[in-house]
Amino acid sequence: MSVQDLTNAIVDGINAGGEQFLEGTLAAALPIIWIVLLGLHLGRPYVLSIIDRFTLRLGADMLWLIYVALRDLLIVSGVVMSFMFFFPDVVVTDQLPLTGGLAAVVLFGVLLIKLMGDPDHNARAFRAVTYLLGLGALLYFVPYVLGVQASAVAAGSIADVSNFLVTSTNPIWAVGLAYVSIALIAILAAIAAGYALKTGGQPEAAESEPVAR
Repeated sequence: MSVQDLTNAIVDGINAGGEQFLEGTLAAALPIIWIVLLGLHLGRPYVLSIIDRFTLRLGADMLWLIYVALRDLLIVSGVVMSFMFFFPDVVVTDQLPLTGGLAAVVLFGVLLIKLMGDPDHNARAFRAVTYLLGLGALLYFVPYVLGVQASAVAAGSIADVSNFLVTSTNPIWAVGLAYVSIALIAILAAIAAGYALKTGGQPEAAESEPVAR
């Protein structure tokens, strides 16, 4: 082996290791994103009760802006961090939750609802976002806890279930769900683009069914 071949092998190994480390870090950080998202969404009545206690309007507005910005930023961050589930070579190589791509699609659906409606002022849209966040959390946490985390200690039939829920040990399902997730998110993106073009970027009139405070 020449010096150049050895150098290339070392560089390739470092790049592959760095890529797997980054993807593993994102997969481990996503549960935190989901937990904080659920907490912020379900804690909305608590935030509103605090806002009602403010005697200074500016303070109430600042708290509400921080709450909304943090919540929506985490939704966008969750979608961006989940893009690794849309690459078949990544899901086959790394130990990732099997339905993580579907969870990303559900989270993108939340963004679509926020684009087309106003969950903060419409009860129907708020319930839809709540159901989608709950579904997305289940799609991510179940394979992550019972698959990725349990695969190292599971034995017997439980090990078979754990291996099924991990992408690297179930490549056929992993690649299939990756392509399904790509198709679904492409459909949602097309709907979002069509809606944006139709409305010209202008918000539609708010619906009359408010969220209970």
